[in-house]
Amino acid sequence: MKHVISITALLLWSCICNTNSHGDSLSTKKDVTVIVIPVEGNVNAALAAFISRAIREGGEYPDRVYVLEMDSFGGEVDAAFQIVDTLVNVRNAKTIAYVKTKAISAGALIALACDKMVMRKSTTIGDVAPLTMSKEGPKMLGEKFQSPIRAKFRTLAKRNGYPQTLTEAMVTEGLAVYKVELPDTVLYLDSTELADLSAERKKKIIKTTTVVKKSELLTMDDSEAHDLGFSKGSVESFDEMLALTGLTGATVIRNQRSWSEIMVAFIATIAPILMMIGLAALYIELRTPGFSVPGIVGIVCLAIVFLSQYLVGLADYTELLLLAIGFVLLAVEIFVLPGFGVVGIAGILVIMIAMVLSLQSFVLPRPEFPWEKQALIRNLIYASGSLVGAIVIIVLFFRYAFPRLGAVVSGPYLNATLRDAHAASGSEQQLHTGDRGVVVTALRPSGKAQINKVVYDVVAESMFIEKGEPVVVSEIAGNRIVVVKEPA
Repeated sequence: MKHVISITALLLWSCICNTNSHGDSLSTKKDVTVIVIPVEGNVNAALAAFISRAIREGGEYPDRVYVLEMDSFGGEVDAAFQIVDTLVNVRNAKTIAYVKTKAISAGALIALACDKMVMRKSTTIGDVAPLTMSKEGPKMLGEKFQSPIRAKFRTLAKRNGYPQTLTEAMVTEGLAVYKVELPDTVLYLDSTELADLSAERKKKIIKTTTVVKKSELLTMDDSEAHDLGFSKGSVESFDEMLALTGLTGATVIRNQRSWSEIMVAFIATIAPILMMIGLAALYIELRTPGFSVPGIVGIVCLAIVFLSQYLVGLADYTELLLLAIGFVLLAVEIFVLPGFGVVGIAGILVIMIAMVLSLQSFVLPRPEFPWEKQALIRNLIYASGSLVGAIVIIVLFFRYAFPRLGAVVSGPYLNATLRDAHAASGSEQQLHTGDRGVVVTALRPSGKAQINKVVYDVVAESMFIEKGEPVVVSEIAGNRIVVVKEPA
């Protein structure tokens, strides 16, 4: 009899232990590692890259739980979708959204992608309105924009057991939701679903309450989120969240953005300015002899932009190759071909394409993601603005700064003046086509040449000509003297 009692007691104890380990709590083991990932500020490509890196590095811990600490008003839809895809593809680990302050718009989408959600008291979640800026201020985008976001919310609701209709009410304007209490269950239905209930079920309705009015989007505080089946509970602190989810005593590792990730996020905000400076500096370098400060500045500025975009997954080798091709075309136009024509225009277009692609995660906008079209337009404006700004810098440099550099920077091309030039004095009338001379300063393509013992401002036709090379006058048009290298 004693053996039977002992065996029964052991079986009961085993059942209790199994119930505790497989209930709502995730784990109570001491060897569990909780990896905290702060989701703060604007949702963008840099944040997506940071979360992806934190989850990837957390894979070294065999028994792990990822806690996303939410404090975000939202941000870019593409970046939010990328984060959601990262979270739903986590294997052999649980994810918890801990709403520390707020999870609004794209932040709510990220929170709902986690396996469970816990909210700190007095926090909020919801209102996933896709917005754009208009002359009147922020304006909600229409059904075309809402539909793919609503589909993503619906998928996450099915995956994690959230009320689907309420989830859609976070993003759908004009969707009224009612709480329908029946003897055996509680349903959350929109007006269409309520009308479609069978007559038999309608008779059993105990009470109907409006949860979301037709004129508003669903936004919940912590207690409402718990009552409506989204949050597992409201807590006062991070430690209480651990206790609620059965993670008391677990090892906690808190991720922070590295200095390089912070720098990359900052660079993204000033990328158009860096592009503008880089383009202007490289053009100035191409138009002056030798290799000096402008070339270094141009290369560094563009390298910073493209490297930062590469680190967050927006740019790859394609953009770098296009950028190189664009500059090669420009160099051919400036140094080889006379004037400025198709090759130069093609070079500018290729550079602009590289700049635009480096600012986005797609090549062409997809019809199912209408916000990508807006992103493309925005990036085209950024690239065009950078190009226009570069042209302004170039004009101002050669008009005001370049003539004064000779006073502070040594070098034959900077110290040269127009003192010995006679192109505007009428002496060019003494020249004739076919006259021979020698190059005084390198022609790239303009410079100086001594012809008939007089120094003239000349332009080389179709090539660079180095100092000391013999030349022949091929054309005289007003004050413009065109020379070619004398055949050997």
